Amino acid sequence: MNILFVHQNFPGQFRHVAPYLAQQGHQVVALGQADAGALPGVRMLRYRLARGNAADVHPLAREFETKVLRAEACAEAATSLKSQGFTPDVIFSHPGWGEAMYLKAVFPRARMACLMEFYYRARGQDMGFDPEFPMPGWRDEARLQAKNANLLLAMEAMDLGIAATPWQKQVLPEWARDKTVVLHEGIDTDEVAPDPSAEVFLPNRNVRVRPGDEVLTYVARNLEPVRGYHVFMRALPRILRLRPQARVFIVGGDGVSYGAAPQGKTYRQQYLEEVGHQLDPARVHFMGKVPRNVFLRLMQVTRCHAYLTYPFVLSWSMLEAMSAGAVVVGSDTAPVRDVIRHGENGLLADFYDAEGLADAVADVLGRPQRYAQLGRAARQTVVEGYDLNRVCLPGYESLLHQLV
Repeated sequence: MNILFVHQNFPGQFRHVAPYLAQQGHQVVALGQADAGALPGVRMLRYRLARGNAADVHPLAREFETKVLRAEACAEAATSLKSQGFTPDVIFSHPGWGEAMYLKAVFPRARMACLMEFYYRARGQDMGFDPEFPMPGWRDEARLQAKNANLLLAMEAMDLGIAATPWQKQVLPEWARDKTVVLHEGIDTDEVAPDPSAEVFLPNRNVRVRPGDEVLTYVARNLEPVRGYHVFMRALPRILRLRPQARVFIVGGDGVSYGAAPQGKTYRQQYLEEVGHQLDPARVHFMGKVPRNVFLRLMQVTRCHAYLTYPFVLSWSMLEAMSAGAVVVGSDTAPVRDVIRHGENGLLADFYDAEGLADAVADVLGRPQRYAQLGRAARQTVVEGYDLNRVCLPGYESLLHQLV
Protein backbone atom coordinates (compact mmCIF):
# COMPACT_ATOMS: atom_id res chain seq x y z
CA MET A 1 0.00 0.00 0.00
CA ASN A 2 0.91 3.65 -0.35
CA ILE A 3 0.84 5.42 3.02
CA LEU A 4 1.17 9.13 3.75
CA PHE A 5 2.00 10.41 7.23
CA VAL A 6 1.27 14.07 7.97
CA HIS A 7 2.49 15.82 11.11
CA GLN A 8 3.76 19.37 11.49
CA ASN A 9 6.63 18.15 13.69
CA PHE A 10 7.06 14.79 11.98
CA PRO A 11 7.77 12.20 13.20
CA GLY A 12 6.09 13.14 16.50
CA GLN A 13 3.85 10.27 17.58
CA PHE A 14 4.60 8.48 14.29
CA ARG A 15 8.31 7.98 15.03
CA HIS A 16 8.00 4.22 15.32
CA VAL A 17 4.99 3.33 13.20
CA ALA A 18 6.17 5.02 9.97
CA PRO A 19 9.43 3.02 9.63
CA TYR A 20 7.64 -0.09 10.93
CA LEU A 21 5.09 0.01 8.10
CA ALA A 22 7.89 0.69 5.61
CA GLN A 23 9.63 -2.41 6.92
CA GLN A 24 6.43 -4.39 6.24
CA GLY A 25 6.78 -3.56 2.55
CA HIS A 26 4.54 -0.51 2.24
CA GLN A 27 5.61 2.63 0.39
CA VAL A 28 5.75 5.34 3.03
CA VAL A 29 5.94 9.10 2.52
CA ALA A 30 5.91 11.69 5.33
CA LEU A 31 4.93 15.34 5.08
CA GLY A 32 5.82 17.92 7.73
CA GLN A 33 7.01 21.47 8.24
CA ALA A 34 10.33 20.81 9.95
CA ASP A 35 13.33 18.81 8.77
CA ALA A 36 12.78 15.52 10.57
CA GLY A 37 15.96 13.81 9.48
CA ALA A 38 16.10 10.33 8.04
CA LEU A 39 13.91 7.43 9.12
CA PRO A 40 14.48 3.99 7.57
CA GLY A 41 12.27 3.43 4.52
CA VAL A 42 10.46 6.79 4.87
CA ARG A 43 10.60 9.43 2.16
CA MET A 44 10.39 12.83 3.84
CA LEU A 45 8.88 15.93 2.23
CA ARG A 46 8.47 19.41 3.69
CA TYR A 47 5.78 21.99 3.15
CA ARG A 48 6.42 25.71 3.44
CA LEU A 49 3.99 28.45 4.37
CA ALA A 50 3.30 31.00 1.66
CA ARG A 51 2.89 33.76 4.25
CA GLY A 52 2.22 34.42 7.91
CA ASN A 53 -0.89 35.74 9.61
CA ALA A 54 -2.42 38.89 8.18
CA ALA A 55 -1.70 41.98 10.27
CA ASP A 56 -5.35 42.98 10.55
CA VAL A 57 -6.93 39.57 11.17
CA HIS A 58 -9.36 39.55 14.09
CA PRO A 59 -7.61 38.26 17.26
CA LEU A 60 -10.26 35.59 17.79
CA ALA A 61 -9.82 34.40 14.20
CA ARG A 62 -6.01 34.34 14.28
CA GLU A 63 -5.81 30.77 15.61
CA PHE A 64 -8.02 29.44 12.81
CA GLU A 65 -6.22 31.49 10.16
CA THR A 66 -2.95 29.92 11.27
CA LYS A 67 -4.46 26.47 10.80
CA VAL A 68 -5.81 27.41 7.35
CA LEU A 69 -2.38 28.65 6.26
CA ARG A 70 -0.82 25.34 7.26
CA ALA A 71 -3.64 23.35 5.66
CA GLU A 72 -3.19 25.28 2.41
CA ALA A 73 0.58 24.72 2.36
CA CYS A 74 0.11 21.05 3.13
CA ALA A 75 -2.49 20.68 0.36
CA GLU A 76 -0.13 22.35 -2.12
CA ALA A 77 2.65 19.94 -1.16
CA ALA A 78 0.24 17.01 -1.42
CA THR A 79 -0.79 18.19 -4.90
CA SER A 80 2.86 18.25 -5.94
CA LEU A 81 3.27 14.75 -4.53
CA LYS A 82 0.26 13.60 -6.54
CA SER A 83 1.72 15.05 -9.74
CA GLN A 84 4.81 12.92 -9.12
CA GLY A 85 2.65 9.79 -9.25
CA PHE A 86 2.15 9.07 -5.54
CA THR A 87 -1.44 8.62 -4.43
CA PRO A 88 -1.91 7.27 -0.89
CA ASP A 89 -4.29 4.49 -0.03
CA VAL A 90 -4.21 5.60 3.60
CA ILE A 91 -3.32 8.89 5.26
CA PHE A 92 -2.30 9.01 8.93
CA SER A 93 -2.47 12.60 10.16
CA HIS A 94 -2.18 14.56 13.39
CA PRO A 95 -4.76 17.30 12.81
CA GLY A 96 -3.74 19.56 15.68
CA TRP A 97 -1.98 22.15 13.49
CA GLY A 98 -4.50 22.17 10.63
CA GLU A 99 -2.74 20.05 8.00
CA ALA A 100 -5.57 17.50 7.71
CA MET A 101 -8.26 19.98 6.63
CA TYR A 102 -7.87 19.78 2.84
CA LEU A 103 -6.11 16.45 2.31
CA LYS A 104 -9.28 14.63 1.27
CA ALA A 105 -9.84 17.31 -1.38
CA VAL A 106 -6.48 16.39 -2.90
CA PHE A 107 -6.82 12.63 -2.38
CA PRO A 108 -10.60 11.97 -2.33
CA ARG A 109 -10.25 8.19 -2.52
CA ALA A 110 -7.72 7.89 0.28
CA ARG A 111 -8.85 6.67 3.67
CA MET A 112 -7.77 9.03 6.43
CA ALA A 113 -7.03 8.21 10.07
CA CYS A 114 -6.55 11.16 12.44
CA LEU A 115 -4.65 10.98 15.68
CA MET A 116 -7.14 12.68 18.00
CA GLU A 117 -4.87 13.75 20.82
CA PHE A 118 -7.16 16.22 22.57
CA TYR A 119 -10.45 18.10 22.25
CA TYR A 120 -10.65 21.33 24.23
CA ARG A 121 -13.35 22.29 26.70
CA ALA A 122 -13.59 25.43 28.79
CA ARG A 123 -14.45 23.61 32.02
CA GLY A 124 -12.90 20.68 33.84
CA GLN A 125 -9.93 19.83 31.61
CA ASP A 126 -6.81 21.93 31.13
CA MET A 127 -8.98 24.98 31.81
CA GLY A 128 -11.46 25.45 34.64
CA PHE A 129 -10.19 22.46 36.63
CA ASP A 130 -7.91 23.97 39.27
CA PRO A 131 -9.65 26.37 41.70
CA GLU A 132 -6.31 28.07 42.37
CA PHE A 133 -6.46 29.63 38.92
CA PRO A 134 -9.38 31.80 37.77
CA MET A 135 -12.10 30.46 35.54
CA PRO A 136 -11.63 31.59 31.95
CA GLY A 137 -13.53 34.56 30.61
CA TRP A 138 -15.58 34.42 27.46
CA ARG A 139 -12.62 35.47 25.29
CA ASP A 140 -10.61 32.51 26.59
CA GLU A 141 -13.53 30.24 25.73
CA ALA A 142 -13.72 31.83 22.29
CA ARG A 143 -10.05 31.07 21.69
CA LEU A 144 -10.69 27.44 22.62
CA GLN A 145 -13.55 27.32 20.13
CA ALA A 146 -11.13 28.48 17.47
CA LYS A 147 -8.80 25.61 18.38
CA ASN A 148 -11.68 23.16 18.16
CA ALA A 149 -12.92 24.50 14.81
CA ASN A 150 -10.01 22.89 13.00
CA LEU A 151 -10.39 19.66 14.98
CA LEU A 152 -14.11 19.45 14.20
CA LEU A 153 -13.40 19.73 10.48
CA ALA A 154 -10.76 17.00 10.77
CA MET A 155 -13.14 14.71 12.66
CA GLU A 156 -15.78 15.25 9.99
CA ALA A 157 -13.30 14.34 7.24
CA MET A 158 -11.62 11.38 8.91
CA ASP A 159 -12.64 7.80 8.26
CA LEU A 160 -11.12 6.69 11.54
CA GLY A 161 -9.97 8.43 14.69
CA ILE A 162 -7.18 7.09 16.91
CA ALA A 163 -7.05 8.10 20.59
CA ALA A 164 -4.11 7.09 22.75
CA THR A 165 -6.20 6.38 25.87
CA PRO A 166 -9.88 5.78 26.70
CA TRP A 167 -10.23 9.20 28.33
CA GLN A 168 -8.81 10.98 25.29
CA LYS A 169 -11.49 9.26 23.24
CA GLN A 170 -14.16 10.11 25.79
CA VAL A 171 -13.59 13.88 25.54
CA LEU A 172 -14.40 13.88 21.81
CA PRO A 173 -17.92 14.76 20.66
CA GLU A 174 -20.15 11.71 20.78
CA TRP A 175 -20.52 11.45 17.02
CA ALA A 176 -16.72 11.36 16.62
CA ARG A 177 -16.28 8.72 19.32
CA ASP A 178 -18.32 6.32 17.21
CA LYS A 179 -15.55 6.17 14.60
CA THR A 180 -12.59 6.39 17.00
CA VAL A 181 -10.55 3.50 18.38
CA VAL A 182 -8.14 3.47 21.32
CA LEU A 183 -4.53 2.65 20.44
CA HIS A 184 -1.47 4.08 22.16
CA GLU A 185 1.69 5.05 20.28
CA GLY A 186 3.58 2.48 22.33
CA ILE A 187 6.26 2.15 25.00
CA ASP A 188 9.44 0.24 24.18
CA THR A 189 9.41 -2.05 27.20
CA ASP A 190 12.65 -3.68 26.06
CA GLU A 191 14.43 -0.33 26.28
CA VAL A 192 12.56 0.86 29.38
CA ALA A 193 12.96 -2.03 31.80
CA PRO A 194 14.20 -2.56 35.36
CA ASP A 195 17.99 -2.61 35.65
CA PRO A 196 19.55 -3.46 39.03
CA SER A 197 22.89 -2.09 37.81
CA ALA A 198 21.51 1.35 36.90
CA GLU A 199 23.17 4.37 38.47
CA VAL A 200 22.77 8.13 38.45
CA PHE A 201 25.86 10.16 39.35
CA LEU A 202 25.95 13.94 39.74
CA PRO A 203 29.67 14.69 40.11
CA ASN A 204 29.19 18.41 40.70
CA ARG A 205 27.00 17.60 43.71
CA ASN A 206 28.80 14.41 44.77
CA VAL A 207 25.53 12.48 44.54
CA ARG A 208 25.31 8.86 43.43
CA VAL A 209 22.09 6.79 43.60
CA ARG A 210 21.28 3.22 42.65
CA PRO A 211 18.24 0.91 42.81
CA GLY A 212 17.36 0.38 46.46
CA ASP A 213 18.25 3.92 47.49
CA GLU A 214 15.51 6.15 48.86
CA VAL A 215 14.82 8.13 45.69
CA LEU A 216 11.74 10.12 44.71
CA THR A 217 11.31 11.44 41.16
CA TYR A 218 9.02 13.94 39.48
CA VAL A 219 9.12 14.51 35.70
CA ALA A 220 7.36 16.94 33.36
CA ARG A 221 8.34 18.53 30.08
CA ASN A 222 8.01 21.85 31.86
CA LEU A 223 7.37 22.52 35.55
CA GLU A 224 3.84 23.95 35.48
CA PRO A 225 0.42 23.60 37.15
CA VAL A 226 -1.13 21.46 34.39
CA ARG A 227 1.26 18.73 35.53
CA GLY A 228 0.66 19.43 39.23
CA TYR A 229 4.05 20.99 39.90
CA HIS A 230 2.59 23.38 42.48
CA VAL A 231 0.94 20.52 44.39
CA PHE A 232 4.12 18.44 44.32
CA MET A 233 6.22 21.31 45.64
CA ARG A 234 3.80 21.91 48.51
CA ALA A 235 3.99 18.21 49.38
CA LEU A 236 7.81 18.18 49.42
CA PRO A 237 8.46 19.71 52.86
CA ARG A 238 6.28 17.08 54.56
CA ILE A 239 7.86 14.27 52.51
CA LEU A 240 11.35 15.37 53.53
CA ARG A 241 10.36 15.64 57.19
CA LEU A 242 8.82 12.16 57.17
CA ARG A 243 11.72 10.62 55.23
CA PRO A 244 14.94 12.36 56.34
CA GLN A 245 17.15 10.17 54.10
CA ALA A 246 15.16 10.62 50.88
CA ARG A 247 16.61 12.33 47.83
CA VAL A 248 14.38 14.05 45.29
CA PHE A 249 15.12 14.48 41.58
CA ILE A 250 12.92 16.95 39.69
CA VAL A 251 13.13 16.89 35.89
CA GLY A 252 11.61 19.59 33.68
CA GLY A 253 12.21 22.92 32.02
CA ASP A 254 11.16 26.44 32.94
CA GLY A 255 8.95 27.02 29.92
CA VAL A 256 5.22 26.51 29.46
CA SER A 257 3.93 23.58 27.43
CA TYR A 258 0.26 23.87 28.35
CA GLY A 259 -2.00 26.43 29.95
CA ALA A 260 -1.39 30.06 30.79
CA ALA A 261 2.09 31.54 31.07
CA PRO A 262 3.14 32.70 34.55
CA GLN A 263 3.25 36.37 35.39
CA GLY A 264 6.84 37.47 35.93
CA LYS A 265 8.82 34.62 37.45
CA THR A 266 8.69 31.04 36.17
CA TYR A 267 6.45 28.53 37.91
CA ARG A 268 9.58 26.79 39.19
CA GLN A 269 10.73 29.99 40.85
CA GLN A 270 7.31 30.92 42.20
CA TYR A 271 6.71 27.69 44.07
CA LEU A 272 10.32 27.29 45.11
CA GLU A 273 10.05 30.70 46.77
CA GLU A 274 6.85 29.55 48.48
CA VAL A 275 8.31 26.42 50.09
CA GLY A 276 12.06 26.63 49.46
CA HIS A 277 12.89 27.69 53.01
CA GLN A 278 11.53 24.29 54.14
CA LEU A 279 13.66 22.28 51.69
CA ASP A 280 17.20 20.99 52.03
CA PRO A 281 18.96 21.89 48.74
CA ALA A 282 21.44 19.06 49.33
CA ARG A 283 18.53 16.58 49.01
CA VAL A 284 16.35 18.23 46.34
CA HIS A 285 17.93 18.25 42.88
CA PHE A 286 16.44 20.33 40.06
CA MET A 287 17.77 18.63 36.95
CA GLY A 288 16.24 20.81 34.24
CA LYS A 289 15.75 19.00 30.96
CA VAL A 290 17.90 15.89 30.76
CA PRO A 291 19.05 13.53 27.97
CA ARG A 292 16.91 10.45 27.50
CA ASN A 293 19.52 8.08 28.92
CA VAL A 294 19.58 10.09 32.17
CA PHE A 295 15.79 10.05 32.35
CA LEU A 296 15.75 6.27 31.88
CA ARG A 297 18.34 5.77 34.60
CA LEU A 298 16.29 7.89 36.99
CA MET A 299 13.23 5.72 36.32
CA GLN A 300 15.32 2.61 36.97
CA VAL A 301 16.70 3.83 40.30
CA THR A 302 13.63 5.56 41.71
CA ARG A 303 11.77 4.01 44.62
CA CYS A 304 8.73 6.21 44.07
CA HIS A 305 7.65 8.29 41.09
CA ALA A 306 5.09 11.07 41.57
CA TYR A 307 2.93 11.88 38.57
CA LEU A 308 0.25 14.57 38.68
CA THR A 309 -1.87 15.99 35.89
CA TYR A 310 -5.03 17.94 35.22
CA PRO A 311 -7.54 16.05 33.05
CA PHE A 312 -5.25 16.33 30.03
CA VAL A 313 -3.15 14.21 27.69
CA LEU A 314 -1.41 11.45 29.65
CA SER A 315 2.39 11.79 29.66
CA TRP A 316 4.54 9.05 28.20
CA SER A 317 6.82 9.54 31.22
CA MET A 318 4.26 7.96 33.57
CA LEU A 319 3.99 4.85 31.42
CA GLU A 320 7.77 4.70 31.08
CA ALA A 321 8.18 4.94 34.85
CA MET A 322 5.78 2.02 35.20
CA SER A 323 7.63 0.09 32.48
CA ALA A 324 10.85 0.54 34.47
CA GLY A 325 9.13 -0.99 37.49
CA ALA A 326 8.72 2.19 39.51
CA VAL A 327 5.95 2.51 42.09
CA VAL A 328 3.88 5.45 40.86
CA VAL A 329 1.81 7.68 43.10
CA GLY A 330 -0.47 9.40 40.62
CA SER A 331 -3.19 12.01 40.81
CA ASP A 332 -6.72 10.65 41.04
CA THR A 333 -7.67 12.24 37.71
CA ALA A 334 -9.32 10.60 34.73
CA PRO A 335 -6.25 10.15 32.46
CA VAL A 336 -4.30 8.49 35.27
CA ARG A 337 -7.22 6.25 36.23
CA ASP A 338 -7.15 4.89 32.67
CA VAL A 339 -3.93 3.10 33.63
CA ILE A 340 -3.45 2.98 37.40
CA ARG A 341 -5.74 0.89 39.58
CA HIS A 342 -5.29 2.03 43.16
CA GLY A 343 -3.56 -0.60 45.30
CA GLU A 344 -3.05 -2.97 42.34
CA ASN A 345 -0.44 -1.39 40.05
CA GLY A 346 0.12 1.96 41.75
CA LEU A 347 -1.46 4.44 44.12
CA LEU A 348 -3.84 7.35 43.50
CA ALA A 349 -3.97 10.56 45.52
CA ASP A 350 -6.38 13.48 45.42
CA PHE A 351 -4.89 16.06 43.05
CA TYR A 352 -5.59 18.98 45.38
CA ASP A 353 -4.42 17.29 48.60
CA ALA A 354 -0.69 18.00 49.01
CA GLU A 355 -0.63 16.48 52.49
CA GLY A 356 -2.31 13.28 51.31
CA LEU A 357 0.14 13.05 48.42
CA ALA A 358 3.04 13.51 50.84
CA ASP A 359 1.79 10.75 53.14
CA ALA A 360 1.33 8.30 50.26
CA VAL A 361 4.78 9.03 48.84
CA ALA A 362 6.43 8.80 52.27
CA ASP A 363 4.81 5.43 52.90
CA VAL A 364 6.13 4.05 49.61
CA LEU A 365 9.59 5.41 50.39
CA GLY A 366 9.53 4.02 53.90
CA ARG A 367 8.19 0.53 53.18
CA PRO A 368 9.66 -0.59 49.85
CA GLN A 369 9.01 -4.30 50.42
CA ARG A 370 5.32 -3.70 51.00
CA TYR A 371 4.95 -1.84 47.70
CA ALA A 372 7.39 -3.78 45.50
CA GLN A 373 4.55 -5.81 44.02
CA LEU A 374 2.93 -2.61 42.75
CA GLY A 375 6.05 -1.86 40.71
CA ARG A 376 6.04 -5.35 39.21
CA ALA A 377 2.33 -5.07 38.40
CA ALA A 378 2.90 -1.62 36.89
CA ARG A 379 5.43 -3.02 34.45
CA GLN A 380 3.10 -5.89 33.58
CA THR A 381 0.32 -3.40 32.84
CA VAL A 382 2.50 -1.60 30.32
CA VAL A 383 3.83 -4.82 28.77
CA GLU A 384 0.33 -6.17 28.25
CA GLY A 385 -1.42 -3.02 27.08
CA TYR A 386 1.16 -0.53 25.75
CA ASP A 387 4.13 -2.52 24.47
CA LEU A 388 5.47 -0.90 21.32
CA ASN A 389 6.62 -3.95 19.38
CA ARG A 390 4.09 -6.55 20.51
CA VAL A 391 0.88 -4.53 20.91
CA CYS A 392 0.91 -1.07 19.38
CA LEU A 393 2.80 -1.46 16.11
CA PRO A 394 0.86 -4.62 15.15
CA GLY A 395 -2.25 -2.70 16.19
CA TYR A 396 -1.47 0.04 13.67
CA GLU A 397 -0.93 -2.52 10.91
CA SER A 398 -4.27 -4.08 11.79
CA LEU A 399 -5.93 -0.65 11.55
CA LEU A 400 -4.29 -0.13 8.15
CA HIS A 401 -5.97 -3.22 6.71
CA GLN A 402 -9.20 -2.39 8.48
CA LEU A 403 -9.23 1.04 6.81
CA VAL A 404 -8.92 -0.29 3.27
